[in-house]
Amino acid sequence: MNYNKGTEDLKNWIVSEDSFNSNNLGKCEAIMCLGNGYMGVRSATEEKYLKEIRNHFVSGTFNKFDENEVTELPNIPDFTQLDINLNGERLDLEKGEIKNYSRDLNLKSGVITREFNWIFKGIEYHFISRRFVSLKDLNLMAIEVCITPLNAEATVSITSGINGQVSNSGAQHFHEGEKRIYNKKFIEMLSKTTNSKIDFVQMTTHKLSLNGDEIEIDPDLNMDRRKVNVIYKLDVKAGEEFKLEKISTVNTTRDLVHDGKELKDIRIYALNQLENFEKEGFETLLEKSKTEWNKKWAAMDIKIDSEVEFDQLAIRFAQYHLIVMTPAHDSRMGVGAKGLSGEGYKGHSFWDTELFIMPFFTYTMPEIARSLAKYRFETLGGARRKANDNGYMGAMFPWESAWKDDGEVTPVWGAVDIVTGKATKIWSGFIEQHITCDVAYALWQYYMVTKDEEFMENYGFEILFDTAIFWASRLEWNEEKKEYHINNVIGPDEYKEHVNNNAFTNYMAHWNLNLAIEYYSKIKSEKPELFNILNKKLELDSNLKVWKDKVVKIYLPEPRKEDSVIPQDDTYLSKDIIDLTKYKNQEHVGSLFKDYSLDQVNEIQVSKQADMMVLFYLLENRFSTDVKRANWNYYEPKTLHDSSLSLSTHCVLASDMNDKEMAYDLFRRASEIDLGPNMKTSDHGIHAASLGGIWQCIVNGFSGVRMLGGELRIDPKLPENWNEVIFPLNWHGVNLTIKVDKNLLTVVKNSDSDEKIKFTVYGTEYILDKKIEIKY
Repeated sequence: MNYNKGTEDLKNWIVSEDSFNSNNLGKCEAIMCLGNGYMGVRSATEEKYLKEIRNHFVSGTFNKFDENEVTELPNIPDFTQLDINLNGERLDLEKGEIKNYSRDLNLKSGVITREFNWIFKGIEYHFISRRFVSLKDLNLMAIEVCITPLNAEATVSITSGINGQVSNSGAQHFHEGEKRIYNKKFIEMLSKTTNSKIDFVQMTTHKLSLNGDEIEIDPDLNMDRRKVNVIYKLDVKAGEEFKLEKISTVNTTRDLVHDGKELKDIRIYALNQLENFEKEGFETLLEKSKTEWNKKWAAMDIKIDSEVEFDQLAIRFAQYHLIVMTPAHDSRMGVGAKGLSGEGYKGHSFWDTELFIMPFFTYTMPEIARSLAKYRFETLGGARRKANDNGYMGAMFPWESAWKDDGEVTPVWGAVDIVTGKATKIWSGFIEQHITCDVAYALWQYYMVTKDEEFMENYGFEILFDTAIFWASRLEWNEEKKEYHINNVIGPDEYKEHVNNNAFTNYMAHWNLNLAIEYYSKIKSEKPELFNILNKKLELDSNLKVWKDKVVKIYLPEPRKEDSVIPQDDTYLSKDIIDLTKYKNQEHVGSLFKDYSLDQVNEIQVSKQADMMVLFYLLENRFSTDVKRANWNYYEPKTLHDSSLSLSTHCVLASDMNDKEMAYDLFRRASEIDLGPNMKTSDHGIHAASLGGIWQCIVNGFSGVRMLGGELRIDPKLPENWNEVIFPLNWHGVNLTIKVDKNLLTVVKNSDSDEKIKFTVYGTEYILDKKIEIKY
């Protein structure tokens, strides 16, 4: 990987691969994924290789392949493969000689450029391609390929079309539909998902030119099982450039039927759409997409003056992927744990969205955060169904969510147990229940930061109350101790299953109930009509009595007197302690399971990821710095960071404790999970939550931005090798620019709003009118 290719206006905007290795295809396929939130396309090379993975996903189009499997995003028919033959030889970089190879992702424009010279059987060819998924026209992707034989005439043949001979690791999600080629030019393929019955209309067309002049070639037409394509063939003289533009579209009944259209109408719509795109051409369509990217970057770009230039590239890489993975266009779908870059986690949404991805949007593009928050309202039926199925009341959110009506979709069986040789049971879907208070927290954080009353009245308050109803029903009375417990759960640390009183879960359930009690009174006095509606629907009056009775009796683990360590759960501190040095220094996550089964790991003081640290992050004011440090010193050495979520949380907490060196080290490690030089970390897709976490490292950690009890706090702790960071922030609907240098904080209001922005810096309150500079 080359991180320094960008220069001048593109400095720290280019992620580059500067050599070709067919054993490492997955790295750039994933990290150079293209998308626009509606769809994502894994960036496989144009030519085919044995170990490639071609994935193209459309948000929200989940399908269940078999009754014994869970629903997943189906891998739709592929546009990206081109069979290129030069003088009868297939373009194959495993053969011949390669010179000047590069593949560049331009984060600024969302364009991939691939260029090289290939020498085979005495002829040298220059190859250059560009591709993009439009941020302006959500249904559109386009590819341009230019081939120039440099030292001899060559016959160039390109086979291109739509290839439905793809699957999800062998699972075929589609019934094959009609295929057609209109006027030898516009190629159509229809497919229908086997279970969810979503119709896909995919279309593509081509435009050819020689030395810049458009040409017409009568193509050969081919149809086969799940495949339709055309073949263009031309004799090209030495020095002549043959160019093929390929413009493709995807439309589905999931997008358009709810607008009243039938499949017949969608086919007509798609054909007209493609004809219009074809008339505009690659360059015009690309410029429109670039304009949209410019708007996004104007709203979110973070500028870092660091001694390490990689830091600037890292945050732009993270923000690029946050945009391409997030379905901002439709609240009926969430963000997958691998975005739209691979089959990992099947496109399902976890707590990753609420705690690691949504904060970026809440503070930067609140309209997108609102859509993500509304997604949880859309899934409320499934949450209520899950609670009822498990014998509880209220809303119990699924650990893994897919389409809004699907409910719980966590797989039941996972990796092999090295002791038994059987598949390990995945208990998360049954007992990892903190997701319910995570959802409540994210909605409340969104509300506090944006003051979006309309959202809360229509959606948010109902969720906050219904999650409290769940927790009240979930509590278990311990007669001996005269207190309520939460037994048999998995906390954020997934290496500890079937534990009682996970501290994070207990404290957050307690917080959730108190929040419901607070808003009961507030809404009853300030919004009586809304209160009456919700009271009738959720029986708030009777539930309030239950909440007040139970919340004061919930067991909340306290710091031990001897060392201020809070028990992560009832038994963690009594488990065996082993030497974890080998696993702390691992090159690949999960190496612990080469030596131990999950049952054995459950009996060792070892953690997968941040657990107590997440609690200190969310409920910051609840715990003293001394308690945080004591728990850091106890738990961090036992934490393997085997989850990509873990490093960023620890980074923020290290910043809170003013350990700048540790915080920066954790930030760098987090930023290298996908973007770093390890060529195998991203084969199954990028790590969506860690990318949101990188933003949190900078804004919530180094810059000290935090929403505490509805108030804005900015306590900067810049890394020693950073001179300055500048970033946008939206607070109560007002766009701010925050600038932090070594000892000066500058806050500027970028609007004519009359609202006085109140915030604190290291305990001192300030009120912003237009601009303020504060030494700290």
